[in-house]
Amino acid sequence: FSLQERLRYVLGLLLLLHSTDSFYVPGVAPINFHRNDPVEIKAVKLTSSRTQLPYEYYSLPFCQPSKITYKAENLGEVLRGDRIVNTPFQVSMNVEKKCEVLCNFPNKPVTLTVEQSKLIAERIREDYYVHLIADNLPVATRLEFYSNREEEEKKKEKDVQFEHGYRLGFMDGNKFYLHNHLSFILYYHREDVEESQEHTYRVVRFEVIPQSIKLEDLKADEKSMCTLPEATGSAPQEIDPTKENQLLFTYSVHWEESDIKWASRWDTYLTMSDVQIHWFSIINSVVVVFFLSGILSMIIIRTLRKDIANYNKEDDIEDTMEESGWKLVHGDVFRPPQYPMILSSLLGSGIQLFCMILIVIFVAMLGMLSPSSRGALMTTACFLFMFMGVFGGFFAGRLYRTLKGHRWKKGAFCTATLYPGVVFGICFVLNCFIWGKHSSGAVPFPTMVALLCMWFGISLPLVYLGYYFGFRKQPYDNPVRTNQIPRQIPEQRWYMNKFVGILMAGILPFGAMFIELFFIFSAIWENQFYYLFGFLFLVFIILVVSCSQISIVMVYFQLCAEDYRWWWRTFLVSGGSAFYVLIYAVFYFVNKLDIVEFIPSLLYFGYTALMVLSFWLLTGTIGFYAAYMFVRKIYAAVKID
Repeated sequence: FSLQERLRYVLGLLLLLHSTDSFYVPGVAPINFHRNDPVEIKAVKLTSSRTQLPYEYYSLPFCQPSKITYKAENLGEVLRGDRIVNTPFQVSMNVEKKCEVLCNFPNKPVTLTVEQSKLIAERIREDYYVHLIADNLPVATRLEFYSNREEEEKKKEKDVQFEHGYRLGFMDGNKFYLHNHLSFILYYHREDVEESQEHTYRVVRFEVIPQSIKLEDLKADEKSMCTLPEATGSAPQEIDPTKENQLLFTYSVHWEESDIKWASRWDTYLTMSDVQIHWFSIINSVVVVFFLSGILSMIIIRTLRKDIANYNKEDDIEDTMEESGWKLVHGDVFRPPQYPMILSSLLGSGIQLFCMILIVIFVAMLGMLSPSSRGALMTTACFLFMFMGVFGGFFAGRLYRTLKGHRWKKGAFCTATLYPGVVFGICFVLNCFIWGKHSSGAVPFPTMVALLCMWFGISLPLVYLGYYFGFRKQPYDNPVRTNQIPRQIPEQRWYMNKFVGILMAGILPFGAMFIELFFIFSAIWENQFYYLFGFLFLVFIILVVSCSQISIVMVYFQLCAEDYRWWWRTFLVSGGSAFYVLIYAVFYFVNKLDIVEFIPSLLYFGYTALMVLSFWLLTGTIGFYAAYMFVRKIYAAVKID
C-alpha cells in the first residue's frame, strides 16, 4: 500500500463505522396504541451529578398509586441504581388533559411534615433530577437557547438541546422551590393502516415542562380538575424546611403528531452535538499511529537488519565480541523473572479484560446493546468477563509453564481471584458507604450473593479449565538457551529508569484516546448517554496498535542497554497510559464536577481507581505480548554459537 491508499482505506472504514453509529437494533418490539389506550408512566430514579448517589422515586413524598409495583430488573439495572416503579399519572393515548390533581383526594392539599420538607429542600440543594419513562422512553426537558450568531438570524433560529429528566426544583437566594406541576408533552407517530382498521399510534418522544405553582394559584375542584394561573401572575411553590408545607401535585398532558419513525425515536437522546470532534480525534490518533509506525519501521527494522547482519558475519567474530548491544544478553534474556505466578495471573486477567472489552464494543457497535434495553451493556460485560475466564486461564497457564512454574493449581486460583478479588473488595467497601446513605445505588445483598456465585460458580471453574489446558500445552519455545550464571547488568542511564519509561511510554496511547475518554467520563459521571461505539471501536484498535509499538521500542532500548530484566518492566511500562488516565481523572474531578462532600468524592476516586487498574492491566497485557513476540523474533534471527 502507498500512504495515500492506506489513508483512503482507513477513511473508507471510518465512514462505514460512522454509518453503523446511527443504526441500532431496537431492544424491544414496538408497542402499538389505539386512541384512549393507557400509556403507563413509570419512575426510574432520582440522580444528581453533585452527589453521584441515585435514590428511588418514592424516597421523596411524591403521590403514590394505590398499589406500588416494581419492575423485575436485570443485573445491569440493579448495578446502575435503577428502581423502575409505577406512578399515579393517568395518561391515555391522544387524550389531552388541561390540568389534573395527582393525589387521590380532590382539592385537599398534600401536607409535608417538617422532616419531609427538610429532605425535599436538601435534594433541591443537591441539584437532583427526576427520571420518568413512558413506553420505555426517558423523559427529557427541552432547553432552547440562542447560539452566538448574527443578530438578524437570532429571531429565526434557536438551538435546542435536551436534558435528561427534569429538575426536582430550584433555589432563589436561600429559598427552595419545588416543581409541583408537570406539563407532559408526548409525541406520537401515526402508523399506516388499511382504511377499515382503527388508527394505531406509537410514542416517539416524551418531554416535560416542570413548573412551580403556589397552592393558592392552583384552583382545584371536586372532580380533581384544576385551572392553571396566567404565566405572569403566578408565584412559585416554596418549600420551607423549618415548618410543615401544604401543596398540590398536578399535571397536564398534551399530545402532538410527529414525523419521527419509531425506529429513530432515540435519536434525540443520542444526537451528540459534536460528532466533528470525534472525527478530529480519530484522524489525530491515526496520524499519531502512522508517525509511530514510521519511526518504528525506520529505527527498528534498519537498525535490526544491521545488527543481525553484523552478528551473523562469521569472519569478524573478534569485533563482535567487543561490541555492545542486545546480542550480548542472549544467555539471560529468557531467564524467568521474580514472582512468575503473579505475573502470569495478572496477564491472564488482562487477556480476560481484553476479550471482554473487544466483544462488548464490537457488539455495541453493531447496535445490539442500545440504550433502549436498559442495563444490557453492564449485564453483558459482567457475563462476558466470567466466560472469558477460559482464555485468561489458558494464556496464564501456558506462560506460567514457560516461566518454569510447577504449582499450577495455586497459579489457577491466583488468576481467578487476584484481580476480581481486588475489584470485589473495593466495590464492597464503597457499597457499605452507599448503603449508609440509603441510596438505590447500593447493590442489594441478594445481588451481591448472586455475583459471588457467578464468580465462584462460573468464572473460577472456567479459569481452572483454561489453566489446566494451557499448563499441559507445549510451553512457548524460546530460541536461545539460558546460561547457568546470570550476567552482570551495567549501570543504567537516568532515562532508563522505570518511572521515566512509564511517563514516556504512556503519553502517545493516552493522546490517541483522551477525547473519547472525556465523553466516557461525561456518560458515567454526568448521566449522559454514550452511544458512539463505532468511534470507540476504532479508538480501541488504535490504542492496541500504539501500545504494542511503544512497548517494542522500549524493550529494544532496554536490551541495547544490556538490561535483560524486561518481563515485569514491559508490563509496567506498557501500562503507562493508565497513569495519565489517573491524572486526567483528577483534572476532570477538579474542573468539571461540582462534588464537595466526602462520600461522593470517595465514590468517584474508588471507581476511578478500579478503572485505572483495569486499564493498566489491559494496556500492560497488550504491550507485554507484543514485546514477547518481538524478543523471540529477534533472537531467533541471530546465529548463536
